[in-house]
Amino acid sequence: MPFDNILGLAALASVIPLIILYLLRPKPLQLKIPSLMFLMRAEQKKKRFANLRRLIRDPIFLAQLLVLILISIAVAAPFYTSEESLSGEHTVFVIDASASMNTDGRFDSATEIAKTYVSKKNSIILAQNIPVTVLEAGGSSATKDTLDGLSGKGTVADLSTSITNAMRMLSNEGGRIIVISDFTNWEGEDPVSAKRLAESYGMKVSFVRVGAPADNVGIIQGWLEAEENSYTYNCVVKNYMETTQNVNLEIDTSGSETKKSVTLEVKPFSTNQFKLTNVGPGVSTLRITKDDSLITDNTAYISIPSDVHNELLLVTDVKNSPASVALSLLPNIRATQSNNVPSDLSDYKVVVIDTQQRALTTEEVTLLDTFINNGGEVLFIASSTLDPVVASFDLLKFLPVKPIAMMESNNGEALKVVQETRLTEDVRFEDIAVYTYLNATIRADAVSLVDTDSGIPMLAYWSVGDGTVMYLGLSDELGEDAWNNFHNLPEYPVLWAKLIAWLGGAGDIGDYNVQTGAISALPNEMDVSTPSATVTTSRLLYDEVGIYEVAGKNIAVNLYDDMESDTTIDSSGVMDRATSQEGSQIVRENTYTSKNYIDIYLIIIAMLLVIVEILIIRSRGEL
Repeated sequence: MPFDNILGLAALASVIPLIILYLLRPKPLQLKIPSLMFLMRAEQKKKRFANLRRLIRDPIFLAQLLVLILISIAVAAPFYTSEESLSGEHTVFVIDASASMNTDGRFDSATEIAKTYVSKKNSIILAQNIPVTVLEAGGSSATKDTLDGLSGKGTVADLSTSITNAMRMLSNEGGRIIVISDFTNWEGEDPVSAKRLAESYGMKVSFVRVGAPADNVGIIQGWLEAEENSYTYNCVVKNYMETTQNVNLEIDTSGSETKKSVTLEVKPFSTNQFKLTNVGPGVSTLRITKDDSLITDNTAYISIPSDVHNELLLVTDVKNSPASVALSLLPNIRATQSNNVPSDLSDYKVVVIDTQQRALTTEEVTLLDTFINNGGEVLFIASSTLDPVVASFDLLKFLPVKPIAMMESNNGEALKVVQETRLTEDVRFEDIAVYTYLNATIRADAVSLVDTDSGIPMLAYWSVGDGTVMYLGLSDELGEDAWNNFHNLPEYPVLWAKLIAWLGGAGDIGDYNVQTGAISALPNEMDVSTPSATVTTSRLLYDEVGIYEVAGKNIAVNLYDDMESDTTIDSSGVMDRATSQEGSQIVRENTYTSKNYIDIYLIIIAMLLVIVEILIIRSRGEL
């Protein structure tokens, strides 16, 4: 019989003390009676085995011995294997939560249909651009309650990845996958291919279509252009109907007590563009007044911060370093350069430390300590001055990484993104070669975004007091002693723009106006007001259309997706392909090897033996 914990059999050694205890227990006092001496001599040969025979005949000893043996074997987790059929009792629901599912109540229909498929054990995956598991292995009652509490979102759904996640849930015992969607648009791979893959592993996958083609007029694109003292908003409206539509736009600009309106003539299956000039600070909206089948794309939100300028201090002892050049070219950034940390940092939102020839003094470290704990944002660029040999402990304790020593790589260390965020988008870290770096480890409460292939953090951050400290392991040194080639790549100013905008809270107007599906890494876990609720998170997915309030900033989130707004798409072709058997091939049988553990039964028998022992002791009058 196989065991999961073979070391547990060592517990069988516990029977040895039991046997010794019984052999050494006190014996009754024996008296020699002369008249019976001949009988005692006849028994001399039997005494050699008397103790052993007495043990075998003692029911209490036998019960205790069996209890120890059974418990010892149970600790070793014995089991036997059997071939079981893949069960259909576990149902995984993949429910499309994309923007198009808000058309004519499609999402509500999907949740009602799902209730008719509920089984003994159920899981629910909301298919968004990033699949979200909202229930795992729940009972029928919990499943129905969860379905009642769900609502549609505003992203594009990645159905293929959602089906793949469902496969992982069923990889051991099998089950069925119910995909409920309008199948009009998706992100990633073809969901039919994912369906066939799951079926090839013996899983039953059903596609359930909801909704029918419907008319729609929506705002499919919008962007801001900076003017001298304001912004111009460009809006694109598309008509998905077969007839020309006169689309009335209601404009509510921040700071204005009256609403304006404009009418656009949009031809069938065509677009028309509108510009809104002199958009000032605050939140403004453009709304199509006539409701249609999909209201998610009827309103466009615009957010302009009251102050889009960042006051930044660069502390460096090098003239014309790559960092100073990049910062000087960033729009809406007022960068001041200094050789040391000034005594008054109240005018700055962000401080960048790029000292390459001298370590910061104790006084400078104290000033930064106060600045950070009062809500300041500091970015440290790696250099030899952060080597523990020369840097003070008080300085190093600020860093989200713990430096160990300087290291060199002749062939160059490659980089990889370990956490996808807006900071890492559009930056090809794989093109960066790192020849010199600080060997370091990430601290317990810090977040690493980019590592070397060997796991050395190169871009990390954490919270200190009310502020944030970020570490960039890509040094700015130039010439023959250059640590890396990053400053020669076109992504160099791109990353700096992202870093300063993220740290400073203002900067790029694009950080205040994003599309659904975007992800933002927050400096720490915080409360965020979404268009529908308040959540606490450190990694925010913008999956609804509307205004998000993040750390005192208003973030406008819009759909802006032509295909997702096209509610006229007939998805019957997807259903035809899904029911076709072409290309299907079973690569896994309909059974799986199951481990059947018997330890619980051994424990029950041991408990029964204990009860028998108590009854025997009681019958002897010893209890």
